[in-house]
Amino acid sequence: MAGFEAQIEKTSREIAEAQSKISAVTSRIEAAKDQAVTGLDIENATLADVQAHADAMNANIAELIMGLDDVTAGFSKDFEELRSKTGWESFVGVFAKGKSEAMRAERLRAASIDTKLQDLIAKSDSIVTLLNGQLAVLNEQKAKVEKNLGATLSDREAVVASLEGTRAEIVAMDPKIIELENKIAVEQDAAARTRLETELADLNMRYNALVQDEQVQLAKSQTLERYIEQGKTWVDSLTNQAATQLVLINKLSTDTQQRVVLYDALTKSLKTAQQQDIAHRINEIGVKTDQEAQTAMAGIGAATNAKMAEMLEAHGDQMVFARNVLEQKAKADERFARRFAAIVEKHDKNLYGG
Repeated sequence: MAGFEAQIEKTSREIAEAQSKISAVTSRIEAAKDQAVTGLDIENATLADVQAHADAMNANIAELIMGLDDVTAGFSKDFEELRSKTGWESFVGVFAKGKSEAMRAERLRAASIDTKLQDLIAKSDSIVTLLNGQLAVLNEQKAKVEKNLGATLSDREAVVASLEGTRAEIVAMDPKIIELENKIAVEQDAAARTRLETELADLNMRYNALVQDEQVQLAKSQTLERYIEQGKTWVDSLTNQAATQLVLINKLSTDTQQRVVLYDALTKSLKTAQQQDIAHRINEIGVKTDQEAQTAMAGIGAATNAKMAEMLEAHGDQMVFARNVLEQKAKADERFARRFAAIVEKHDKNLYGG
């Protein structure tokens, strides 16, 4: 499992790096609205870099998940070894059957499968913890950008309203300027003409100021519009990343639950089989001629039957629970396979290095 430790460590570093990049992009988007520098922009390359890093990180996590599945599948060999006797136990059984059974029972009690499975579950949980941490960051950054996006939309709405007002005022001034120009053209009195020219000059100054204000407002509107599009793009990216994290978390969580059920069922099966072997051996060596012993054995038999019934009844509940878990796992596997089809195909067909 050393390889898993290294992969988990690598994934932890990748997630930390991804969180740093995500926070940097979010900070730039937040800062952009509050600065008047038109050139301040979120380059497409920055967003593409974050997305490419997220894809590579998720591909590595997907490999980890399938690796955990492979290790879990390998446990069947360990359980098979527990079911059967070792060569030495079989050899001892030739001379002392009781000693052989005792050796197998002791080996079953001291089986290392528990340690291995708990280690696997711990690794699954550690990956889930990493993914939950990443999901929290994604949701936090998404909330920040959505808040900033709402403020930017309000700002642009105000700028557009102001721009429309400026344009309306410019349009309204045109008839006044034309009227003054016509009056000046026909005015013969010098003093009156001077007053009209002064009035026209004032109107032209106001007109030019409004045109300049229109240009400034238009530039600001365009800048805010660009920030809005960038904000929408970033929110969409964060939403998609969060969806991917949820698929991975669901898959791992369901797998972990399934592994616990699998271990519990197989372990109980092995221990029950061992207990039944011992019970049959006691029954074989029982003394039937002693009435008192026979009565005692009948009591033991009744107790055994009661225990057996309890075990079978409990088994039914366990099977219902296990079946529910398996159904959940099938759904999680289907979502996981659909989202990471290329990685699954590479894993299943051993197409590495191509």
